Amino acid sequence: MRVFVTGGTGLIGSAVVAELLGSGHTVLALARSDASALVAEEAGAEPLRGGLADLDILRAGVAQADGVIHLAFANDFSSPDALAKAVAEESAALATLGEELLGSDRPFVTVSGTPQVPGRASTEADPVLTDGPVGGRGRAATAVLALASRGVRSTAVRLPRTVHNQGTGGFAGLLTDIARQSGISGYPGDGAQRWPAVHALDAAVLFRLALEQAPAGSAWHAVDDEGDKVRDIAAVIGRRLGLPVESVPSETYGPLGPIFETDQPSSSTHTRQALGWEPKHPRLLEDLENIQP
Repeated sequence: MRVFVTGGTGLIGSAVVAELLGSGHTVLALARSDASALVAEEAGAEPLRGGLADLDILRAGVAQADGVIHLAFANDFSSPDALAKAVAEESAALATLGEELLGSDRPFVTVSGTPQVPGRASTEADPVLTDGPVGGRGRAATAVLALASRGVRSTAVRLPRTVHNQGTGGFAGLLTDIARQSGISGYPGDGAQRWPAVHALDAAVLFRLALEQAPAGSAWHAVDDEGDKVRDIAAVIGRRLGLPVESVPSETYGPLGPIFETDQPSSSTHTRQALGWEPKHPRLLEDLENIQP
């Protein structure tokens, strides 16, 4: 299958591209810079120069592909306005990709996030959040799944709060970055809230399985660790960086503060049973031991 991939040179995307190529697919990778295009070429993919905001380029990518995997996101959490702009850009891109796939029965795999359900681990049957700082991403992903009734084999792989590889990535990676800058390995509240996690290489396998097998309108959870306590995550970061571990105000994390404070464990039982997905790589707390002082 020739697969058009957005975000194919990031931490998750590079793992997905390698997984696709290793399984006999070919990849057309959206590349927003010459440097990204070079990375894509070196990985064995064909680059297509452009960004998420280049809607005509997205249309051209779909026209050349048997299926689409969307992973790109601006990841600008510096302010509420910056985050809102990133969400709006992604939403427009998803709508464009979906329009180009209508009636084709081609697979369209989008990325989403695992939902938060009070009092228990969320499952694949739970709806994603459509309000709050990143609610727009949930609305856009829901719209993609609705394309199942319009001739698109659309599906969503829901990623947990931390997708990691070699001690970097995800919300745990943000905690590490902030710890380096502030001199404190912090966590909001009492740190008992739980974050799910998965290794990027294991997530990549699930994206491939969803592309190849998932029925239209389905959602899947790329979750290995159902939920690590945030203070345990901060403790490993603090030990690796030689920094004190302390509770800090949620405002430390800007627009992500309310999300960082939330207990949000998640299950992947259905995903494992239905698609035969089985994570094989190190879990988060073990992988964080790769953080270098």
